[in-house]
Amino acid sequence: MAALLLSSLAGCSNVGYYWQSATGHLRMMSAARPVDDWLGDTQTPERLRDRLALSQRIRNFAVSELMLPDNPSYRRYADLQRPAVVWNVVAAPPYSLTLTQSCFPVTGCVGYRGYFDESEARAEAGRLAAQGQETSVYPVPAYSTLGWMNWAGGDPLLNTFINYPEGELARIIFHELAHQVVYANGDTMFNESFATAVERIGGKRWLETHASEPVRREYEQYDGRRRQFRGLVRATSDTLRAIYEQAGGEERGKLKQEALQRFREDYAQLRASWPGEPARYRFYDRWVAEANNASFGAQAAYEELVPGFEALFAREGGDFLRFYDAARALARLPKAERHQQLKSKESSGA
Repeated sequence: MAALLLSSLAGCSNVGYYWQSATGHLRMMSAARPVDDWLGDTQTPERLRDRLALSQRIRNFAVSELMLPDNPSYRRYADLQRPAVVWNVVAAPPYSLTLTQSCFPVTGCVGYRGYFDESEARAEAGRLAAQGQETSVYPVPAYSTLGWMNWAGGDPLLNTFINYPEGELARIIFHELAHQVVYANGDTMFNESFATAVERIGGKRWLETHASEPVRREYEQYDGRRRQFRGLVRATSDTLRAIYEQAGGEERGKLKQEALQRFREDYAQLRASWPGEPARYRFYDRWVAEANNASFGAQAAYEELVPGFEALFAREGGDFLRFYDAARALARLPKAERHQQLKSKESSGA
């Protein structure tokens, strides 16, 4: 996720939103201490010490192998005493997966609003629902300030993700650092898809070259189930888009409900094939139970252009610096043109 603070500081007319964003970020920054301090503190729990040491190996790998920025970001750690750093609010019309935009002078238009207080996020969702929109509120473990806050210590590691499986910890660090490399104003799908492509490519390399065999096996199962779930979400999103484009009147509403019911039934069948404790899949269970246009639209923002970026990486010979230059060139194009180029690369495989 990119640029929560920058969006709010860019001139939001809602003073309350401006205030919660600025103060929330400053509280997070003030809670952060250098990782070396945590490692040297005898009061630091052994598990946290091990995870922080791992995070720094991952951080160094990001610079040496993925050519991501070498700066203060993710060299400090903060325990926020809560399960998410922010809660995002997304909204969409009853018959569209296109997210409602919030626009700001610096970062352009984005399809979400982030709140440091969950109750404020849910209040905003209620306000949008009262206007007839479908809404979703979801926890966010990390966000990027695009490198603008490196002078103040950079974006910190957080308790909200430090205990993720090793492969996932690597991916989230790579994802957030990628936002500091390429950013297109007003194009959430481009930005998140680029960062997701970097995290996937980088995460695969980390696991192949630095992780133990048990860690690789564990992560393969973890990520395999996520891919299955996201495949089901993408298929349902495609079905819903087709319904909204082709049907009308009462038939459109009926077909929409039938598609959502099939989605829940298909998920139940998929879920039954996954062994393990039920609590492990609580996030997926809740997502499916609450699924609507907003949640499907938010998921698409992170994934729709990823295959195009992966094809671009391959076209550039697997060279990260050339890949980043090519992505920056795309970011300078008009939005529709950059999307079309990425989709054509996906379809051509080049």
